[in-house]
Amino acid sequence: MSDWIGWLATAIFATSYFFRNPVTMRWVQAGAAICWIVYGILLHATPVIAANLIVVTLAVLTAWRSAALQAPVKQ
Repeated sequence: MSDWIGWLATAIFATSYFFRNPVTMRWVQAGAAICWIVYGILLHATPVIAANLIVVTLAVLTAWRSAALQAPVKQ
């Protein structure tokens, strides 16, 4: 079962490069990192969990920041 989660994470991450919008790409990459975290938990692989906690945190933070910069300013 854990193998298919790893392959799913790989597929999600690879498809993220097809998105032209950087914010969308980061959200998709965050989703892939969550899959990798689940995979790491199932395998008891602390380095996989730790690395992807960093990735998901950075992907979400940069997506929010980029989205805020792209949003039109209301007057």
